[in-house]
Amino acid sequence: MTGSLDVAVATAERAADELRDGIVTGALPPGTPLREVTLAAELGVSRNTLREALRLLATEGLVSQRLHKGAVVNTMSSERIRDIYAVRRTIELRAVEESGAASAAALAAIEAAVGATERAAAAGDWREVGTASLRFHCAVVATLGSPMLDAFFRGVTAQQRLAFAVVADERRVQQRWVALDREICDLIHAGYRAAAGRALRDYLDASERMVHGLVAEGAGAGATPIVRGA
Repeated sequence: MTGSLDVAVATAERAADELRDGIVTGALPPGTPLREVTLAAELGVSRNTLREALRLLATEGLVSQRLHKGAVVNTMSSERIRDIYAVRRTIELRAVEESGAASAAALAAIEAAVGATERAAAAGDWREVGTASLRFHCAVVATLGSPMLDAFFRGVTAQQRLAFAVVADERRVQQRWVALDREICDLIHAGYRAAAGRALRDYLDASERMVHGLVAEGAGAGATPIVRGA
């Protein structure tokens, strides 16, 4: 019985991971209805397993479950954004402070993530730039070597992505951060942790101001969500 329960939990977690990735990449923007029948078939899981996956995402603030109406991808509020950036400052700045103890593999992952961001920018794929940039920040947090923090922070970055989704032209949102990601990466690799921390704090302060503006702009425009599985 315990083995069956473990398998069911692991399957629900995998389904939640796939849906979370869809949010991070922008494939599931705010307001997207999450149809049980369609998604269960796409993910190859039972409807009960899908419901558990949606429950997991609801605890992360990514999904709202409405009585008799099903689940929907959340829209970001100003209060949620302030909370996201409070978390990001706490975790990311700590990661930079302790990056001197990071493994060679962890530092290589930071470089690889920045490289992916730069390649996406060169190709003009601005949605992918946003995704790669979030993965860069996940790689910074991963230098702490905590799988629990990594899992938690992936949920935070998925919420961050929901704020980007209200903008049709992602270039104007993402372009400015490419060089800043590179600067932070290079400072970490050079061992200039204090300078990297200052650059990251400035980055997060400017990013928070921008995201608040995006959410206010999206609310004013009354953006229509993309419907999935309609």
